[in-house]
Amino acid sequence: MTRYAAFLRGVNLGRRTVKSAELKAAFEGMGFANVKTLLASGNVLFDSTTAKGLQARIEKGLGDAFGFTIGTVLRSRAELEAMVKADPFGGRVECDDFKLYVSLFSEDLPATLIPAGVPGDYDIIPGGPREFYIVGYRKPDGTYSAGALLNLEKKLPKGQLVTSRNWNTIVKAVA
Repeated sequence: MTRYAAFLRGVNLGRRTVKSAELKAAFEGMGFANVKTLLASGNVLFDSTTAKGLQARIEKGLGDAFGFTIGTVLRSRAELEAMVKADPFGGRVECDDFKLYVSLFSEDLPATLIPAGVPGDYDIIPGGPREFYIVGYRKPDGTYSAGALLNLEKKLPKGQLVTSRNWNTIVKAVA
């Protein structure tokens, strides 16, 4: 059995509310074991005996359970552990001056897509073929930049699924 993390795109936004208990029940109803939700933002840890067709199975099950499409990006526990071990942020820890994020893609990024940061706004750190890392700097109004993801999504092939998480979420998923 393999441990996975499902990162759900666009839940708990507007009318797309999914409570953790309902999400856990939906995953258990799909036959997954050892289901645990992580934080209240569409992160589910679970065990599965097979990887084949897993994303499609989850998306169909969630659509049936909640009545709307929920895009799902999957990573195995081993993939998450490798991300954390690689220390993409070079030992940096979040502080008031910047936040650390990871963008997770359901498929490999096109080789021609080389995202670049904007000095003083955000930095992009290349990752594996299905993720990249963002350092978002604090703006004068006290918010942190989300410009990297917004700019990148415009350049993605149609249908490419991406969702972003605070780096602490990934670290907690591994713990």
